[in-house]
This record gives sequence, structure tokens and C-alpha cells, in this order.
Amino acid sequence: MAPIHQNLANGRWHTFSFAEQMGNIGSEVSRTGRQEGKDEELFQKAADRALELFDMTLSDQRWKKRLREINRAREVFCDAILGGKEYGSGLKDLQKYFDDFASVAVSKLYK
Repeated sequence: MAPIHQNLANGRWHTFSFAEQMGNIGSEVSRTGRQEGKDEELFQKAADRALELFDMTLSDQRWKKRLREINRAREVFCDAILGGKEYGSGLKDLQKYFDDFASVAVSKLYK
């Protein structure tokens, strides 16, 4: 199956910092949350994009020491998109976690 994020999958993703990667995942988490209960097709497409970014982050050898954190975030995201039965998680609950990474990434751009 061809990557959804073709440009990122071709190596560009691995040039991003951890905060940039997680912040970008957070953007897709946010898009998924905005479509929840509204448009199932857009909801699924956003969820698929988020999962692809999670997987690309997990494959980034620089984050070997953070695999547990990334995997747990992915697991909680999956729980949230499937109704939150396992952890009681919701997409809005995850947003603060990812927003913090986006804030760090943006703050480093302006230093």
C-alpha cells in the first residue's frame, strides 16, 4: 500500500525533531477529533493519517529510548477512535498532550 504522506515517507519525516513529529501527529489527532460523530469518511481518513505518522515515528531509530511513550500514545489514540472502552480516552483528552509538543516545536522555530 502506498504511503498517504508520500513526501514524508520518502525520508523527510526523519529530518523532523521529536517535538515536530509528535506535533504533526497531534494535528491529525485534532482533525480526527473534529470529524468524530460528523463525517465517518473524513474521520477514518484523518485517523489513518495519524496512524501512519505514528508508525513512521516508531520506525525512526533516533527515538529508540522513547518507543514505550510513542507506542502508548498510539495505543491510547486507537482506544479513543474505537470508543475509549479500554482506557476511557477521548480524542479531546489527547489533544493537550500533543499540543505541548507542537508548542515546543514552534518555539524552537522562533529562537
